[in-house]
Amino acid sequence: MSGSTQHLPGVREMLTKLISQPSISSASAEWDQSNEPVVRTLAEWLEPMGFNVELLEVPGMPGKYNMIATLGSGPGGLVLSGHTDTVPYDDKRWQSDPFTLTERDDRWYGLGTCDMKGFFPLAIEAARAFVDEELKQPLIILATADEESSMNGARALAEAGRPKARYAVIGEPTGLKPVRMHKGIMMERLVFEGQSGHSSDPSLGRNAMEGMHEALGELLALRSGWQAQYSNPNFKVQVPTMNLGCIHGGDNPNRICGRCELHFDLRPLPGMDMNALRQEILHKLQPLAKKRELSMEFEPLFDGVPPFETPADAQLVRACEKLTGHTAEAVAFATEAPWLQKLGLETLVMGPGYIDQAHQPDEFLELSQLDPAVRILKGLIKEFCL
Repeated sequence: MSGSTQHLPGVREMLTKLISQPSISSASAEWDQSNEPVVRTLAEWLEPMGFNVELLEVPGMPGKYNMIATLGSGPGGLVLSGHTDTVPYDDKRWQSDPFTLTERDDRWYGLGTCDMKGFFPLAIEAARAFVDEELKQPLIILATADEESSMNGARALAEAGRPKARYAVIGEPTGLKPVRMHKGIMMERLVFEGQSGHSSDPSLGRNAMEGMHEALGELLALRSGWQAQYSNPNFKVQVPTMNLGCIHGGDNPNRICGRCELHFDLRPLPGMDMNALRQEILHKLQPLAKKRELSMEFEPLFDGVPPFETPADAQLVRACEKLTGHTAEAVAFATEAPWLQKLGLETLVMGPGYIDQAHQPDEFLELSQLDPAVRILKGLIKEFCL
């Protein structure tokens, strides 16, 4: 496979261009933007290098695209994956323009520098060294849409069965330490509807808030049971968690509460099935609602992110540990790893920058992370593609 890199911009120039192209994803329509300019820019850099580039519109999401760029061919290969979107921002809290790459204190500042547009120029820089090599297995650079909001870009790829490869590294900011597991995220909505009435006579209504009080007890009992049953010492918080986040009900002290709504989140450990957890919750709450003659709604606020784990002795884990000198660990944040796993890819999360800087004003990438990142990515390409 041959290609030309003589006109390819350097890492700084590439990241400057990517940061200058806003690609916010948000559940709020006033913030949400297309990521098409970003993936088209990546394609413009990768095609002259010899990559075969496909842009795939995410079904049902106009203006949202995944990109699959493939160098070489074969049944295995390595995927270097990143998301092209960023979170919204508060420009009043930034010291510099979020869309202008700004260098100070040996750092590059800008929205998406570490989470995670900064990964793409480093992956391209690493790939540059191999464009004239005869790859035994393909190198794939994958760019996804909407990771920060719906994760529908990764979901669409899993449903389409693309890309096909053997190994995948997701370049989320981990300080270049390999991460082989994370918890899942579930956010759920529970609503009880009863009958309002005058508070002087409880028989005139059916109190939804009293039903919710009983439901809260059932949920907390389930939490205690799960925490007794499941534990993983790799995590700082070793047990699954449930947070009762917000509750709203009723309208006046002298009216029987006719409606009460609870939002809560669950963070399951690897090995816990999200659908099974929802069924356990329903099994406890449906009889309660029936007994109190309350109608009940129970549904996810979003589809959720499954927990993720790659075995400690997996080939990719061992390779990343050797290249970085760090033992693979667990993190509290969620990624697109479960969907790449569904494609049959041995998956690991590792990239430059630190999660502490993500989603913050004055987001930055330390310059000291650049060369080590390129060195590690070159090592992976050599290991799994040559």
